[in-house]
Amino acid sequence: MATHTNRLARETSPYLRQHAHNPVDWYPWGPEAFERARREDKPILLSIGYAACHWCHVMERESFEDPETAWLMNTLFVNVKVDREERPDVDHVYMTAVQLLTGRGGWPLTVFLCPDGRPFYGGTYFPPEDRHGLPAFRKVLQAVAQAYREKRHEIDQTAAQLIAALQRVETPEASTTPCDRALLDHAAHRLASLYDPVHGGLQGAPKFPNASIFEYFLQFFAVSGDPRFRDMVEHTLHKMAWGGIYDQLGGGFHRYSVDERWLVPHFEKMLYDNALLARLYLFAYQATHRAEFAQVARETLAYMLRELRSPEGGFYSSQDADSEGEEGKFYVWNPQQVRDVLEPDLAELACRYWDVTDQGNFEHGQSVLHRTLAAEQLAKLYQRPVDEVTVALQEAREKLFLARQRRVPPALDDKILTAWNGLAVSAFALAAEVLGDPMYAEVVRQTLQFLEDRLWPSTGLLSTYAQGIAKYPAHLEDVSFLLQAYLDSFEALQQSRDLERARLLGDELLAHFWDSASAGFFFTSDRQEALVVRSKPVFDGATPSGNSVACRALLRLAHLTGNPTYERHARKVLETYAATMHAQPSGFPSMLCAALFDVVQPWTAVILESRRGAAQDLVRLVRQHYVPHRVLVVASPEDPKGPLPLVRDKTLPPQTEAVAYVCCGFTCSPPVTQPDALAKLLPQPGLPVPNLSIG
Repeated sequence: MATHTNRLARETSPYLRQHAHNPVDWYPWGPEAFERARREDKPILLSIGYAACHWCHVMERESFEDPETAWLMNTLFVNVKVDREERPDVDHVYMTAVQLLTGRGGWPLTVFLCPDGRPFYGGTYFPPEDRHGLPAFRKVLQAVAQAYREKRHEIDQTAAQLIAALQRVETPEASTTPCDRALLDHAAHRLASLYDPVHGGLQGAPKFPNASIFEYFLQFFAVSGDPRFRDMVEHTLHKMAWGGIYDQLGGGFHRYSVDERWLVPHFEKMLYDNALLARLYLFAYQATHRAEFAQVARETLAYMLRELRSPEGGFYSSQDADSEGEEGKFYVWNPQQVRDVLEPDLAELACRYWDVTDQGNFEHGQSVLHRTLAAEQLAKLYQRPVDEVTVALQEAREKLFLARQRRVPPALDDKILTAWNGLAVSAFALAAEVLGDPMYAEVVRQTLQFLEDRLWPSTGLLSTYAQGIAKYPAHLEDVSFLLQAYLDSFEALQQSRDLERARLLGDELLAHFWDSASAGFFFTSDRQEALVVRSKPVFDGATPSGNSVACRALLRLAHLTGNPTYERHARKVLETYAATMHAQPSGFPSMLCAALFDVVQPWTAVILESRRGAAQDLVRLVRQHYVPHRVLVVASPEDPKGPLPLVRDKTLPPQTEAVAYVCCGFTCSPPVTQPDALAKLLPQPGLPVPNLSIG
């Protein structure tokens, strides 16, 4: 039974509530903590983490639950706890500060601040005793407090220098590099030099999926025709799908692999990873028509619906890595556990297929399930028909999954974030287009309706929702990811209201996030709380940067609405950061995708139909083809879309059920009514702008 309760008990964030019974006198981020720090002239200890973070839990157990450490913290500091997912603006500023101070970052993030919020020292995880070159946390506490008392002038100097460095990071240098096809080529080949030809992904370990880099490779293949870039994507996605980073029983992806083989993951499952990877697998299926990729996408989306879907209609944030206090315990197996569930022959087959051995590949002789051979190879090994083995493996998978469901599950972070729900909507919208299942379209409708009802009141878009309460004004990621989601929903469902919502969000970006002094979009709007620095996220992290998503979405919005203001702002961002993209392409894959959309003329299909559904053969053909610079508009009497410039001068010939017009730049094809004629107007790899006279 808890003997302590601190202020975090009143918070809605599951991560903050996890710390509500620490003996540490935690404050949430806010004026109360800073006022006390000023009044008592104490430094602030800022600790930032998130619910699914394994090392955050470790540091809590070792230090924040330890009475002696807590006494030191309470005596020497004002202690503030932040959920990085709830306050990404706070996390971004102080993570950048620690990276500038130490050259590295990560979570848990531990930062020491002056009472006015300026950082002066920091790190990530600190152990309870000296180990692995890291000082004991209690030693750090005492040394920092002593320095703050005795070397105040030096502390102030360090804080001032750090603020100046943070401001320089947020102000780009003038770029003379053009944002053109040469930049796209240079970046693609620089990124390709980082590729791991054996295991896929990027070289080295730990190994992250890097969905945005491989999406850029796929886009670059589409416009260049260079098959090496398609092959790198195919090889990587295949290796990941067979690896332990992919949940072989329940679908969905873990956060990253600790090794270079995708074998042993850190087991947390994040909504954003699964949304981004489902989308990437769907794009790869469009480009290659490999059934394996469609199946992984379906299983990943099914995982999101089964484990992360709120009954109200939104998606939760994550599942923890730990269960019963052990990382990965929910997911790993040994041979006896498999035999306890399956008949002997089926257990032997399953252990061979998923490489479950007595030695194991994880802690305590347990095995992370992964694949080393195909069903056809297994059938040959056991001299059984392939169909029979495939059916047996499906039976084994279902029974093992049901048995696993009876285990103690990892904790669920049930807060709903606008930004990450936008990514989920984009994934399901693409699935509705590519796979054609109406269930996916319904998920898109329901999720957007939930966001409108719960997180978009008349006073403006909000960022986070938990325990029935929505709060915090939307950040750049919230607005830009949701703008992208509405555009993706518009192309999938062809409902004009989605485009109107997108236009509202585009206007919000320009009115309240734009940096008129040096271009780009700030992390926070001009109506939000002022932090020590107003940051401007341009580098991709675990998710695409807000600036890159805003940039591509505004280019699409300009093309659909004919409003050049959106395009002008997006191009200004691309021009401003072109030199940085050229120098550091690995930090900018999402912005490179935006640049590609701008450099390569959009391929636009405008399809008119006599009644809703009459053009389904033409629409299906467009949706089956991978065209990263595509814009699709379908107009019917039920939703004529007359105000759109793309539709305004197009007509449906008399006695015609459906007609398609294909346009690139200022040139349009003659009207076509048959799928085979439309097929001749589709872009091909290396030919992103087809000959429009052959329809």
